[in-house]
Amino acid sequence: MWKAEDSIDLYGIENWGNGYFSVNDKGNIVILPNKDSYQYADVMELIEEIADNKDLDFPILLRFPQILEDRINEITGSFLSAIEEFKYQGTYHPVFPMKVNQRKEVIEYILKYGAKYNIGLEVGTKAELLAALSLGPPKEALLVCNGYKDQDYLRLALSIHNVNNIIIVVDLFEEIFDILKYSRQMGVIPRIGMRVKLFSRGSGRWVESGGESAKFGLSTAEALELMKILKDNNMGESLKMIHFHIGSQITDIRTIKNAMNEAARIYAKARKISDIEYLNVGGGLSVDYNGSSTATPSSANYTLQEYANDVVYTVQKICEEEGVPCPTIVSESGRAIAAYHSMLIFKIIGRKNAKDSFLKPPKEEDPIQIEDLCCAFKEIDIENYKEHYHDALQYRDELYNAFNLGNIGLEERAKGETLFWMVCKKAAFYAKQAEDESEEFLELKKLVSQKYIGNFSLFQSVPDMWGVEQIFPTIPLHRLEEMPSEHGTIVDLTCDSDGEIKRYAGDSEGREYLEMHTLVEDEDYYLGIFLLGAYQDTLGDFHNLLGSAHEVHIMVEGTEWWICQKVEGDTCRKLLDFFNYETKDYIWEIMDRCVEKKQCIDKKGLEQIESQLNRTLKGYTYFIDKPNGDGRARVQEAETEPPCRR
Repeated sequence: MWKAEDSIDLYGIENWGNGYFSVNDKGNIVILPNKDSYQYADVMELIEEIADNKDLDFPILLRFPQILEDRINEITGSFLSAIEEFKYQGTYHPVFPMKVNQRKEVIEYILKYGAKYNIGLEVGTKAELLAALSLGPPKEALLVCNGYKDQDYLRLALSIHNVNNIIIVVDLFEEIFDILKYSRQMGVIPRIGMRVKLFSRGSGRWVESGGESAKFGLSTAEALELMKILKDNNMGESLKMIHFHIGSQITDIRTIKNAMNEAARIYAKARKISDIEYLNVGGGLSVDYNGSSTATPSSANYTLQEYANDVVYTVQKICEEEGVPCPTIVSESGRAIAAYHSMLIFKIIGRKNAKDSFLKPPKEEDPIQIEDLCCAFKEIDIENYKEHYHDALQYRDELYNAFNLGNIGLEERAKGETLFWMVCKKAAFYAKQAEDESEEFLELKKLVSQKYIGNFSLFQSVPDMWGVEQIFPTIPLHRLEEMPSEHGTIVDLTCDSDGEIKRYAGDSEGREYLEMHTLVEDEDYYLGIFLLGAYQDTLGDFHNLLGSAHEVHIMVEGTEWWICQKVEGDTCRKLLDFFNYETKDYIWEIMDRCVEKKQCIDKKGLEQIESQLNRTLKGYTYFIDKPNGDGRARVQEAETEPPCRR
């Protein structure tokens, strides 16, 4: 008998969930924001509450701020534990890079929960700097200014360097001359960092971020020249930080060890020349999106504690060898902080599969191939599924040839197609029972899987799934005490063939389909996409003018939970305005054109047009859906056993 524990294993929840997600006895996903089994929220209870309030429609992005707190505690705790274990003669300072998630609410949570560690922020543009300053980070917290910098960026950073603990990191060698010029004009002594290019490279999708051809950073010769320039200008003490970054989502711990060894050596050599305080190891701490614990692009072959241990131990060892003081270690582990705290909830609003149709009983005048397919369906079993499947392929080809020659009509072709796919579904079922993992039947399982239409935009809510083929765990949110009986893939609302989830968590390469439950008439079926907190909020685009989803922020205490904040998603009006369609007089312009084209429209007709225009402009950009079930009985009818005349 299927149990909730079986679904936990099937979907790999314990592998990718990192302790934040589980399944209860009701078969519902539960969120454990502190990894505490006595403190949780039942997602279906949240969904029912949101649905009952009727003020927000799905899709909805759920945020759990307490997960951000737990991630900050866990990452900082791992470094402090390593510092204690290795008796490191320095300390650790966490920094959150704003590019990972610039949402104001998210940054506010991070500053709040990271205040006890003086968590800092990293910015890469003057707009991000302005955003960071507006949130009032404490003076003790680092504010690291990265990226290419123009006059406004530099002068802004210099003007407030005494109000905030700002370090201006030189990413392009020529920036040092502008920093010196503006600091003299403004009468300030800047705190400077330099980003160095390592020979070592990262691993995974963003391997090109590091190495000798990296976009940012100084060569060894440039780094030495920068220190000489500062010394010649009596500003040698201004150099406070060595920074490096070898890429995001580093999958292999060996590349981290190599990079740390090189970077620590650079710090130690530079420390003998200048009074450097910080060694910024950048980002790259990976998130195991597919739960495989492997050095594949959506995973990692190391743990958080292993990462912290390697960083601290390597820096300690090299500083001892070189006889220099240990620096304050800074890390910018934005993905590892933010990824887990948000998830998208959406409904399945329909099923789309050209292989489903209405089957009519065979007639005497039907071609022999239809009768053969009918009997293949009747007789196929676990002993002969290969033979009947191969026969069905031949019968189908013969039918298509007959159609192309004009010997049969559309009705016969439709019957043949329906029967063929019914044989295929049975063959795939028996292949699974027989544990047949041959390439032929693995491909068949993919072909017979259903396409389920999800009420969301992959391009808006999960852009990395499309852009870099990142895997994000996608699973049903309820009915997990039932054994799933169907294989399917999820397509979104957009009119783009790329708007489909093609890989699902479960193994190192990602699975090609998702195990799902049979849709029940008049019952909603909810799915969730997890680990969306890093980059997805700000990389999303407006494909087909589908905008940002509604947000609901949840706090949990014991078994009680409450909604602490709601953020409404985009309306049609908001998106039209964003793309310069002036909506202020939009309705009147449309109405005027209606009158010009159709003089016969009466008052009632014009009122209906005006009302619907108003309603649609104010409405959500996504599908305002009803409980699914339309056409369900008809689809089931197509799957019933056909009669056989033989």
